[in-house]
Order: sequence, then structure tokens, then C-alpha cells
Amino acid sequence: MTTPRPRALVTGASRGIGAAIARALAPTHDVLLGGRDARSLEALARELPGSAGPWVADLADPEGLARATADINRLDVLVHNAAVAEPGTIADSSLDAWQRVFAVNLFSAAELTRLLLPSLRRSRGHVVLINAGSGLQIKSHRGPYAASKYALRALAEALQAEEGPNGVRVTSVHPGPTDTELQRSAAERAGRAYRPEQFLRPESVAAVVLNAIRTPADATVSRAVID
Repeated sequence: MTTPRPRALVTGASRGIGAAIARALAPTHDVLLGGRDARSLEALARELPGSAGPWVADLADPEGLARATADINRLDVLVHNAAVAEPGTIADSSLDAWQRVFAVNLFSAAELTRLLLPSLRRSRGHVVLINAGSGLQIKSHRGPYAASKYALRALAEALQAEEGPNGVRVTSVHPGPTDTELQRSAAERAGRAYRPEQFLRPESVAAVVLNAIRTPADATVSRAVID
């Protein structure tokens, strides 16, 4: 009987770092492409080798997450990449802004992990959380975003402490500024010229993620900082 290929779910897979991670995993994994734009996910799935398909879900909707994960009974890798960023200091960020940021950047990661832990325990799988430099050092004018990323780092460390004994590995990845739509939007808001060559490439971040996943089972890359 043929052994099935390992299976991975990547959130925020329609573009940027998430799409790059999906492309890096596709030669060796069956990839569920997480996101809300079915058309973009289907287009990416057609590009990838092996078995890849869209996994359409609104991460901020707990009931929708429960429905979307109900049929996932086998999973080896879970990559939390989806994130939102709302510029603003603490002084000018409303409660709604805080809730929107935390709903996607933290709460959805915690809930999706909880729902999929039975499958990850069975496979002795791997959870990768794409964090940011803001999860290590506070940047000005990004209070809610930085707070959510610090909290995401705490989630990763708590998950490793709780699930490491069950064989689940956890890696927190902290890329520096990366050539993504978020960076382009930030430059536009600030009225700056955007120069992609000044940023990390999404493919470089994906290569670090792939190396962490490929690390032999007796070791864990608990944190990777990419400059």
C-alpha cells in the first residue's frame, strides 16, 4: 500500500509569504490553500505539483472554522500565516481596531490549532506561526499589530510547552520587512516610494519555513529570526 504524502494547511495562502510557503511545500506535501478568495486559491492550486486545493474559510468566524475543519482528519503541518495590520498608535486605535487585529492575528490561530490538534497529535505534526520583527521589538505607530504579534509569540511558546510532550513541534518565524502587499500599502500611506529590493523576498522566508519542517524529528527549530 502506498504511503500517503504528508498533508499541510497554509493560511493566507493566496499571495505573499503564504503563497511562497505553499509553493515550497507542494513538491513533497499535499497542500490545503487557506484563504477567503476561492478564485485566487484555485488559480494557485493549478500551478502547484501534486495535490493542492483551496480551503476557503473566514478565520475570524469561529463557527465557520469549525465547519471548515470538520473533514480534516489527517494533518502533518499547520502554517499560520494569515495576518492583518492596522496602522495607528495606542492613542488613536479604537477598540474595534484592536478586536479586528487580534481576531485574525491571534484568536484564529489559537482556535484553528485547537480544532486540529487531534490530527496533529496523531501525526506528531508541526505547527509553524509566521510572526514578525514586531513580535520581538516594538515598532512605533503599530500598537495593536505589535501587541498581537507579541501575543502570538506567547501562544507559540505555550503550545510548545503543552504539546511538545505529545510529539507536536512548534516553530515561531520572525521575518524582517518582506516584499508583500502589506509593505506596499504601508509605503503608499506614508507617501514613500516603494523599492522591493530593500525587502526580504517571500521565497526566502518560505525557505526558512521549509528547513524548519525538514529538521529531523529529534530536534525542533523553536524560533527563527530572518533579517
